[in-house]
Formats: sequence, structure tokens, C-alpha cells
Amino acid sequence: MGMDGTQFKISRTSRREFLRSCGVGSLALAANPVLRWQGFGTATKATKAGAAQRTLSLDRDWIFAGKLRGDSPAKQLDHSASIISLPHCVSELSWQNWDPAQWENLWIYQKHFKLPAEFAGLRVFLHFDRVMTGAAPNLNGHKLPPHLGGYLPFHYEITDLLARTDNVLDVIVDSRWSNVPPEGAPGGPSTIDYLEPGGIHGSVRLSAVPAIFIRDVFAKPVHVLDENRALEVTCSIDAAALAKSTQLQIELRNSVGQVLSRTREQVGIQKVGQTEVKLVLSPLGNISLWDIDSPELYDVVSTLRVDGKPAHDYRVRIGFRDARFELDGFFLNGRRLQLFGLNRHELFPYVGAAMPPRVMRRDAEILRRDFNCNIVRCSHYPQSEAFLARCDELGLMVWEEVPGWQYIGDDAWKNLLVGDTKDMIVRDRNHPAIVIWGVRANESANDVELYQRTTTAAKSLDDSRPTSGSMTPSSRKTWKEDGHEDVFAFDDYHAAPDGTVGIAEPVQGVPYFLAEAVGQFNYERGKGFDNRYRRAGNAHVQQQQAIWHAQAHSKAAADHRICGVIAWCAFDYGSLMNAYQTVKCPGVADVFRIPKLGASFYSSQVDPKIRPMIQPSFYWDFGSQTPNGPGKRAAIFSNCDRLELFVAEKHLSTLNPDREGFPNLKYPPFFADLETEGAGNPELRIDGFVSGRTVLSRKFSSDHSQDRFRLNVDDIELVGDGIDATRLAFGVVDKYGAERAFAGGSVRFEVTGPGVIVGDNPFSLEDSGGVGAVWIRTVPNAGDIIQIRAIHSSLGAASVHIRVLKQ
Repeated sequence: MGMDGTQFKISRTSRREFLRSCGVGSLALAANPVLRWQGFGTATKATKAGAAQRTLSLDRDWIFAGKLRGDSPAKQLDHSASIISLPHCVSELSWQNWDPAQWENLWIYQKHFKLPAEFAGLRVFLHFDRVMTGAAPNLNGHKLPPHLGGYLPFHYEITDLLARTDNVLDVIVDSRWSNVPPEGAPGGPSTIDYLEPGGIHGSVRLSAVPAIFIRDVFAKPVHVLDENRALEVTCSIDAAALAKSTQLQIELRNSVGQVLSRTREQVGIQKVGQTEVKLVLSPLGNISLWDIDSPELYDVVSTLRVDGKPAHDYRVRIGFRDARFELDGFFLNGRRLQLFGLNRHELFPYVGAAMPPRVMRRDAEILRRDFNCNIVRCSHYPQSEAFLARCDELGLMVWEEVPGWQYIGDDAWKNLLVGDTKDMIVRDRNHPAIVIWGVRANESANDVELYQRTTTAAKSLDDSRPTSGSMTPSSRKTWKEDGHEDVFAFDDYHAAPDGTVGIAEPVQGVPYFLAEAVGQFNYERGKGFDNRYRRAGNAHVQQQQAIWHAQAHSKAAADHRICGVIAWCAFDYGSLMNAYQTVKCPGVADVFRIPKLGASFYSSQVDPKIRPMIQPSFYWDFGSQTPNGPGKRAAIFSNCDRLELFVAEKHLSTLNPDREGFPNLKYPPFFADLETEGAGNPELRIDGFVSGRTVLSRKFSSDHSQDRFRLNVDDIELVGDGIDATRLAFGVVDKYGAERAFAGGSVRFEVTGPGVIVGDNPFSLEDSGGVGAVWIRTVPNAGDIIQIRAIHSSLGAASVHIRVLKQ
């Protein structure tokens, strides 16, 4: 249902009718049109080169009045309202059992603010990072045009609508099922693979700029691998008035602020409105390339001088790298590199996508540092700038794509998808981590006209990256006649005749890689997507997940025409498809970002000089599911040369990696016969050797009487702004710290100091398989110590402390 109150059809006229029913003002829509995304978010504080834009965060102290009732939002805001900070989810959710009815409604937010004195005489813009799914703002009684789409920014110029003292911003958020990508299918939320809890999921802020300012900058490295490498900088200048003399200066600076190159040029502003200016910095022979192991970053500072005085500057962060998809593989900076990655959904327990930047950045760290991925696919929508920025910093390459999941809607829906393509690319094209654009709705049919439009839009805004979109067997059949993207990305879900992972032959004549593989596909049956990798589920299924992922990567690497695999997927997520209590379980980590057995393959694929690893793909347990232990062919993932196994301190076997079964993995798995008696609670010890030297030894206990409760926090320092948050993970482990399979009980939390729990309190461990997490969020204007005490129902208590820095 959309903002017009109808089931699926949305029209401009109905939008106006909706605004008239919700607002109290009378400003005509045409007088203040919504502006598509054109930067702004990357300009920073003032530098020596000139004056940067001024910003005012509106993230704190919103009045949230809940569901819109009746025709008068103003009356509702006087009663039963709460004070919240952004990002915010409209629903109070648990980590499972989500119901779209919890958020499918109209919701009302209100923010009161005063304009800073330094904003006087400047043009002022109102920015929204993202609102799920529709937003109808009203400023000081003036209706602003609605915006449709939940994943990308939008903004308005509000210079003439502001009061000198008190200002009131009302926002009606429409979180109903709408004719907006990825939504729109007649079947409702069950027709797409991921749920979309509503709310204001990003920041809201004001920016103040001079009458002539830099609206956007695209800094594009060219000829990166040549001696004559250069930087083409395209600046969009927005003028509300004309000036006698305008000069544009571009500087390239390294990480410590040293200017490496500079150019200046007189700019003729011949008209009111936008003017595009292109300058080139060259030669740039002293540049270090951005690479996965050395992600060198630079600042490009563009300064606008008007009548001889610095008026505005705008900074973007870039990297110099050459990324190419070729017929014989993927090449980064001239060397062939096998893509090794996972898909990521930006969904979290309790709040959907409404997590602060620190939490978003943590996902990139898990993928790069813990799972050793060199690429991530942002499935199936543009993701937060905080996540992308951390990918830049870590050397984690990115495939970013437009919102969509199989369905293609009517003309209005298609126009929104083309607009999303443009907005995504303009917002994110300066990120060096992004190496390819997805310009098709995920797994959709070959709509020739639509995808000609999205591809053309992408090329017009950024001709430095290829385009793609995930394909299924049905769309693959006619792709040669209907396809227009540069790279063929295939979602490959099929079993080989022997029941292992099948890898299809690449499409001829086009660069090729796998956008998805493994997931919940049932390789043993050869059909269906019913393998649920629940930590509290079937032990045999859990043990197989890492093996399937290892097979997919090894088999794909056997064919040099396949650039690599981005497997499905990193983290479990909220869904109504093939899910357990609305949590879909294909992730190698659960919704709490805690690794499952399936992650053992990924965590082992690292040089032992950096981090020796021994990761069994089983639980050392003799319970009801595994009374005789892990079985005859138990997988152990390790980067060691040799493993020595001991059971009850007696040597059991010497293991070598299975290079015959996994010939194209740098670190193949080991397999052991671990079918054994559990009497006496025997311990397992695994010693790992590299070049004849012991580099790691791990022990595992089967004695439940010595289990203990573990509590960990990701960050020990937060900012006291009421927004910052960190994960508090907990679980039952054996006496050596290994997770205990199928542990139960409940956990109760006590918090003192300037923090609150985001999550279930108490938390039951039954459905989560003995582990879980909540998040700890600060409260505004506080600086002190947050003390968290977690009490397990039978294993005692543990405590952590977090220092809060007063903002």
C-alpha cells in the first residue's frame, strides 16, 4: 500500500491529496521541487584553502508520535509522543518473528530547531540520508514534495522557508508496501527475499552554503597504470547569482595533508543554475595505488573563489586503482586476482537498517579481517556510506547495485529505478572500493528497454566502471540478444552429478563471475532451498555449509574465465522466504554477526604468517544429534601444513590438507575420522604445524559441567551523543572458549551509567543456539562509564565496561 492509500498504484495527484490531508501549510509543490542527490555530504570542515559549508545535525531530539491517526498530525504530536534520535526504526522488534504489520503504516516525526547565527545570508538545504520507504516533509507549515525510495539521499533547498527563531519540521514516513523498487509486486512483502522495517534510517541535517557553491565533485583517475596518470575532476557549480570573477582551484593531498598537485582556472558563470567545470591534475607520478593489501587514499579539495575571495570548498576521498573484468579473469592494477567474497544484507536485529555508522563499519571489518574477503556485494540495494567508507579504508572491493528483487513494475516503478541508478552513482562514484555497478533489479527478467536506460545512465555519470546485474538460468537464455551490461554475473545454484556444488560453464565472449552460490540450496537432493544453517538446527547441515562454500570457490577457480565467486551470504537476515521464525539462515554468520561453522572456511583463508588458524567445521559434542561425535569425515579448516589430532591425550591421526579434492584453494580443508565414543567426556586437541614448527594448538572439551558464560564487547569507548552504539555478544562456551552446541538458558542484563540496551532483555538462548547479542547505545550529553552485567540463568554472571566520551 502506498502513500495514496491504494494497494499498489501511485500517482503524483494522489501524493498531493495525501499531503493536503497531513499538512497544515499551503505552499505549492512546484515552488520547491525535491532535488535528486547531488553530493553535499562529502564537504567537510573549513580548510586553509577556503570556507567549507556549515552543517547542523538534526539527528537528536526528535518527537516520534507513532502511527498517524486522523487528519491532524499537530494534535497527535501533543500527546503520547516520545523523544528519539536518528537513525530510528518505527517498530520495536525482537531479533526474530518480525511481522510487516508492525511497520506497514504512516508514522509521524517532528523536529524543532533554531537556525545558527552563522547561517544568516547563506543558502540552506535540508538533507535526508534515507527514509524507508516514502517521506512527506513539512517545514514551518510548508509542504515539501514527497520522496519515494528507502535507500538513497534526497534534499531540498529551504532558504526561503526558514524562520529566524523557532523552526518545525514534520515528516510523515510511509512504510507501507508501495510501488517503489524493490517493492511493488502484488503479493506484498513475501514476494521479496528481505524485509524492510520502516523509519528514518539515516541522518537528517542542514547545510548552509554561499550563493555560488560547489554542489558536487567527481574525481576520476585515468591512465592509472601509465606514467602519464592523471586525475579528471568534474565540479558542478550551483549559482543563485552571477559574479564578476570566479576561480576554481583543485588540490590533491595525501593522508597527512601534503599537497601533491594543484591547478587553478578561471571559471565563467554565465547563468543562474548549474555549470559543470572539468579540470585535470597531471602528471601524477608520485602516487601509490589503492590495492586490497595497501588501500592508499587521497583527498581532493576543490575550492571556489568568488571575486578573489575563497567562498566554498568541497572535499572527496579517492584512490588510484585500475580494476578490469576481462575474458580471462579479474585484474586489479594489472595483476590477476581471484574474486573471493560474500553478499551482505544491511539488516540487523531489533532495528532493521537503523544502525549508527560505527555498527555499519564493523560489518566491513568482519568481512575483510575475519572472513578474508576481497570483495562484497551490496545485496540488493545501495548501502550506507559509513560501510562503503570503511571498505575504502580496508581494501575491500564492492559491487553496489540498485534496489530490486526479481520484480519489474510499471512505468512509474521503472522511472524510479532509473532515478535510483543515477542517485547511487552520483553519491558513491568517488569510492575506490567500488569496482562495478549493478544496474539491474536482482534476478529480474531481461527488460531490454529498461536496462538500456539504466546502463546508459550509469555510463553517462561514470564511464570508469563496468556495469552488471545478477542473472538466473531463465534470463541467461536470451542474454546475448537482450543484454547490455559489460560483465555477466550469474547466480549459480545447481548440484554436480556427484552431489557436490555445481559450477556452470561461463557465457562465452563476455567477462564472467558468480554473483551468488551455495546459499540454502540443497546440494544433496539437487533441488530446493531448504538447507537452514541454524545454530540451533540440524548439526549435519551446519557441518556441510563450509564444505559447500569451499567447493564453490575451488571449482570456480579451476576455470580462468571465471573472475571469482561472491557467495551467498555473509549474515542471516529478516525474511519471509525459506526462513525460520522470519530469520533466513544462509549466512556464514548469524544475524548477530557471530560466525557459524560455515565461516570456518573463510576464516582459514589467510597467510599463517599473519594469523595461523584451526577452525573445525563441527562441534565437539556427544549430545543427542552427535552421540558418536562429528563423524567419519569431519572437516577442519586450517592454513597449516599439517595437523596432529589427539583424543583424550592419545594421538589419533596425522592429517594433510585435501589438495586432491580442493585443488584450487590456497588452504584446502583437512578431513578426520572422528566417529568415537563419548564416554568419559574426552577432550580433542589439534596441533597445527607450518614448515615443521608448531604454530597453534587448540583444545575442545565435551564436559558440559565445565561450561562457562562468555561476554564480549566490540568497542570499549563510545561517544555520548545518544546515537553511537556497539555490539555486546554473549554465549555459552566450553572451558577452552569454543562455542557449545545447542546450549540454552536465558540471559538478563543490568546497565548502569549513560547507556541503554537495544535488544531483548531478558534474552532466551534456545532458538539462537547458545549465543546472541544486544547493542549498547549511549544517551545524549553524557560522559562516564557504562557498566553492563549479564547474568546467565545457570552459569553465573559476567561484566564489561565501556567508556563514554562526552560530545
